[in-house]
Amino acid sequence: PGCWEKMELKKFNRLLFVAVGAAGFLVLPLVLQGTSWGFLVRIFGVIGLYGILALGVNLVLGNVGLLDLGFMAFYAIGAYTTAVLSLRGWNFWVCLPTSALMAMGVRALLGAPVLRLRGDYLAIVTLGFGEMTRLTLNNWDSLTNGPKGLSLLSASTPPLLIFGFQILTNTHFFYLIYAFLGVAWVVCRRLDRSRIGRAWIAIREDELAAHSMGINVPKLKNVAFTISAGFAGVAGSLFARWENFVTPESFTFWESAMLVAMVVLGGMGSLPGVLIGVVLIVGLPELLRADIFVRLGVGSLVNARYLIFGALLM
Repeated sequence: PGCWEKMELKKFNRLLFVAVGAAGFLVLPLVLQGTSWGFLVRIFGVIGLYGILALGVNLVLGNVGLLDLGFMAFYAIGAYTTAVLSLRGWNFWVCLPTSALMAMGVRALLGAPVLRLRGDYLAIVTLGFGEMTRLTLNNWDSLTNGPKGLSLLSASTPPLLIFGFQILTNTHFFYLIYAFLGVAWVVCRRLDRSRIGRAWIAIREDELAAHSMGINVPKLKNVAFTISAGFAGVAGSLFARWENFVTPESFTFWESAMLVAMVVLGGMGSLPGVLIGVVLIVGLPELLRADIFVRLGVGSLVNARYLIFGALLM
């Protein structure tokens, strides 16, 4: 009984620490807005957006072991779907699920043939699809306005409202993005503890052994492949309405490679680790570029940001 009570107390203390930390983090934008530190709200928002994307990559790379180098293609599909529909007068809360479903539909069609490949071959095909998507968006002038991009600062774009409250500022989008990040975290957590999640891990560890135990490997691979695109579609939709502008140059191969780096750096399959990887790869360079250490009285590290970033990756 004494050991049990200690375990329960330790669990309670951990939950209390997480709750207090989360509450403090959520109050932070309200404290920072209107001050010289207000730029941090936007940086935190970008971290949250990449957190949603990284959780999606973790589903295929961390849980199933599929190396995907074209994930930003589905982020682009989500962003452009929302942008095109918004300019036609569609409400954001209709654009959001439509963008997610569009990304998932394209991903499912892609996964049917390419998931027969493994390892480097799969990585090369997904890389190629990502570049094909970017080039298509860059050249489809009639729909995407080509390299000039699409601006949502138009009278035809309906406002983003939640119960009549209009979402406009970085602080507003901070809370919206982290609400969706929380939902994404819960979905990933539930999937990890489900029969599907355990089957994914079995496939990752030994695909042949998983198949011999009766697991439908191709089907479950495509399930992970498709669900992950939903995360990208949602993140793309949020990005489009936050920036009010989308262009093909926002969805390059470099961005896909960085997403893989975030998952690998934080620890493949670890949800807290993935978010730590996002903070280190997305947040730290932005903080160094903003010369936050000058404000803290440490001194300028802006010229050493790539050295620090590279050392952390190594």
